[in-house]
Amino acid sequence: MSAADHHSEGQDGHDHDHGGAAGFLRGFIAPHSHDAKDSPNQALEASSDGIRAVALSLVILLATAGVQALVVVASGSVALLGDALHNAADALTAVPLWLAFRLGRRPPTTRFTYGYGKAEDVAGLALVALIAVSAAFAGYEAIHRLIHPEKVSHLGFVMAAAAVGAVGNEVVAQYRIRVGRRIGSAALEADGVHARTDGVTSLLVLVGAIAVDLGAEWADPVVGLLITAAIVVVGYQAVRSVGQRLLDAVDPDVIEQISTVVEAVDGVFTVTEVRARWVGHRLLAQVRLSVDGRLSVTRAHGIAEEVHHELLHHVPNLSEAIVHVDPSGTEADPHAATRHHQGNG
Repeated sequence: MSAADHHSEGQDGHDHDHGGAAGFLRGFIAPHSHDAKDSPNQALEASSDGIRAVALSLVILLATAGVQALVVVASGSVALLGDALHNAADALTAVPLWLAFRLGRRPPTTRFTYGYGKAEDVAGLALVALIAVSAAFAGYEAIHRLIHPEKVSHLGFVMAAAAVGAVGNEVVAQYRIRVGRRIGSAALEADGVHARTDGVTSLLVLVGAIAVDLGAEWADPVVGLLITAAIVVVGYQAVRSVGQRLLDAVDPDVIEQISTVVEAVDGVFTVTEVRARWVGHRLLAQVRLSVDGRLSVTRAHGIAEEVHHELLHHVPNLSEAIVHVDPSGTEADPHAATRHHQGNG
């Protein structure tokens, strides 16, 4: 019996909702993905969620950076300057992400047959560049202040601005990470981790201001250096996350989950190959399996349909699957036709 292939695309899934206040808090603090349900418009909905996330983040972080910038002018705090710069850079990352999500909504073409989802991962490179620039500038200012000390004034305002930065960044971080994980966007999730670290650096500014108030004038530039180090760590994490996605890395647990789902379908003998890759926040999969070689092509095709259906239901963010069926348990060689064709050539 010849192999039967099945190729279907354009369907994906949503998350299940948690009930009650406890479920809401659990999802807010520890966001995660859920099993998927069929939805032809899920990819577009995911892009819309991403656009909303970056737009809201832009507004909150620009407001936070603006408040901090005003206090920097009045106080001369280099630590707060570094935090304000980091927040401004984090806000600006919303621009390439917004463009990427908009571009990703375009349908595939004869040239870009998988669509434009990879634009999200390219936008991640812009995120890395902004992180690097903010780290360099913050580090320079901190070292300059260590060499040429200046008195920090209006410490009460510095403390208040630091608190505003911590709260604003944590709100943005929770939102970006939750949406990024739900829709499968590595760039958006990395941006959320970036914002979370910004919140920690804001707390460092608060600690530095308290130390200066107690007489330790050196604390402000030292905190500025600590913030620089934190930005560098975030940059490394962003490079790793975005780089893996650009190289088509997939969590091995995803491959294992796909194999488990396929093996559970009635009629499947073995799963011989599983591949998957991300195109932006869309997961694509390719599965090769074997069935009883005595089955008709129609029945083998039915098994492939069932496999595809189960994959869309149980693998989060999966939007396209290719299922290849080989015969098993007969003397027929599934690759004989290929070798015969090559021999005649």
